[in-house]
This record gives sequence, C-alpha cells and structure tokens, in this order.
Amino acid sequence: MYVTGTRWIARLGSLVALVGLSCLPVLSQAASEDDPWEGFNRAMFSFNDTLDTYALKPVAQGYQAVTPQFLEDGVHNVFGNIGDVGNLANNLLQGKFHDAGVDTGRLLFNTTFGLLGFFDVAKHMGLQKNDEDFGQTLGAWGVGSGPYLVIPFLGPSTVRDATGRVPDSFLTPYPYMDHVPTRNVTRGVEVIDTRASLLQAERLVSGDKYIFIRNAYLQSREFKVKDGEVEDDF
Repeated sequence: MYVTGTRWIARLGSLVALVGLSCLPVLSQAASEDDPWEGFNRAMFSFNDTLDTYALKPVAQGYQAVTPQFLEDGVHNVFGNIGDVGNLANNLLQGKFHDAGVDTGRLLFNTTFGLLGFFDVAKHMGLQKNDEDFGQTLGAWGVGSGPYLVIPFLGPSTVRDATGRVPDSFLTPYPYMDHVPTRNVTRGVEVIDTRASLLQAERLVSGDKYIFIRNAYLQSREFKVKDGEVEDDF
C-alpha cells in the first residue's frame, strides 16, 4: 500500500500500525491538531503511495507468490533476529532490564540453535519478541512527538521518530557492510519481505486513506511509547 524508494530498508510503519489497530481505541478527527503540515504530508503520501502501487507492492506480491511459506517465514525470522539488536539497545536505554534480558536470550538462542535466526526457537521457549526503537526511547525520556510528518520514500513519522531513525540505523548491519552489492541486495530483500508480510493488512483501510493511516500511526506510537497505558478519552 505505502512506502518504497531508494532506501530499501524502510520499515513501512503505516502498515505496521494497521496490524494492531483492531485492539486500539479509535482516534477522532482531532488528530489533525498534530498535523499542521497536512498539505505537505498529503503530497508526500500521494507520492509514496504511487511508488508503492506501481513498484514495491507488485514485487512483494510476486515474491510471496513464488516463495515457499517455510522459506518466507525463515527469511522474515532472520531479519527479525537482526532487529532484536535494536530492541535490546533501546530496552537498556529505557531501563527495561527484564525485556533486555528477553532480547538477549532471543539473540543467543535464535542465532545459535535457530541457525542465524532462520528458526524462531526462542518464541517456543516463551521468549516473546519486543518492538522498540529510539523514537520510543526518546518518548520514554519525556520528549514530545512533535508534528506528524510523512517522509518521502519512508512514510509516516513524527519529528521525534524521524530523529530516532538516525541512531537506530547504526544498530543495523548495513553501515558496516563494505561490499555495496551485498548491502543493497540485503536491504532489498528485507524491505520486500516486510512489505509482503503486510499485504493482508490493507483490508483494514477504510475511508480517507491518508487520515486512516495518520490516525493509526499516531495512536500506535502513543500506545507503544506508553507500553499500552493509554487513557481512553471516552
């Protein structure tokens, strides 16, 4: 549905937010108060959506069609194992030492017994995956989200979350991969795998796509920063 471009490692945050939307209260139109740059953001949304429609989504659909399920799951698990490095670092920065211990266990067991993460053996041991990033860490430290921002090629964000992308990038292997073709292919596979895993989430979209995704993203981020302790306005 959304997000593509030259930075193939994009996380497709809009669709990630949609996956958990059904368990969250619905945001009102008042969310527009957090979107003072709506004109710019809508233009970037349209740009990203067009690129995804004609480039990334068809590739992701083709990847899913030709890839055996066990292989698709394994590739997804490998990138998830890499992502646990960021989860561990950000849980430590937030003082969540129990969760950091879970992240450490997941990395150790999945990297060894799980063959570099191809099999998520830690999950079957009761070590559930966390989802942390530096944007959430800044929020835990009391930094406000700032205005909503749609980034070209990367999708929905806020000023705080956009800033958090920089330190998070150093917790991925890409800055340390000197072989450019290998680095680019790995990035490409990751973003295509991520996009393919989110194809089913598109059915959740209704009404004005821009507003739906904006509200889903903002509420999802608030939910994550506050670890689910979000007050119901109703």
